Amino acid sequence: MLIDEKHTVASLYGMVNVPTAVWIDERGRIVRPNETAFIDNRYKSMHGIEAKLYLDGLRDWLANGAKSAYAMSAEQLRQKLNPPSADHLLGDAYFHLAQFLVAAGNRREAIPHFKEAQRLNPDSWNYKRQAWLLTDAEKDYGTNFNKEVQKLNGKPYYPPLELPRKQ
Repeated sequence: MLIDEKHTVASLYGMVNVPTAVWIDERGRIVRPNETAFIDNRYKSMHGIEAKLYLDGLRDWLANGAKSAYAMSAEQLRQKLNPPSADHLLGDAYFHLAQFLVAAGNRREAIPHFKEAQRLNPDSWNYKRQAWLLTDAEKDYGTNFNKEVQKLNGKPYYPPLELPRKQ
């Protein structure tokens, strides 16, 4: 039983935040691994990422396919793709257990499992936001989204996009 299809996709491709995209070609092969993907500049003041750069790259790939400068080679993908660690896999199991408990009407019982998922994969903002959405973040976790962003203390909330410069 799938409780949360979006999280299943997030788990499959190692996504830890949104908005994120993976480019997959017609053969089902990854062309670019998960990376930050904005379709507009509505939150640019928060993250500083210009949406046009990503969209231009996407359009180029759609027009040129494998010949696009934005399509990564197999070697580039190998360098970018990291298999999940044992902790991340276990964290995902705890997260899915928590999701199951919430869906079954047991929100309070889900909290320790959400916390364990976050402990095992502290970089997953997906885990944090979902847990906080389904409970009282301040009361149950002693934090909230804004406090966690402030804890980054200048560290980028999103990793910078690494797109080639168009010739």
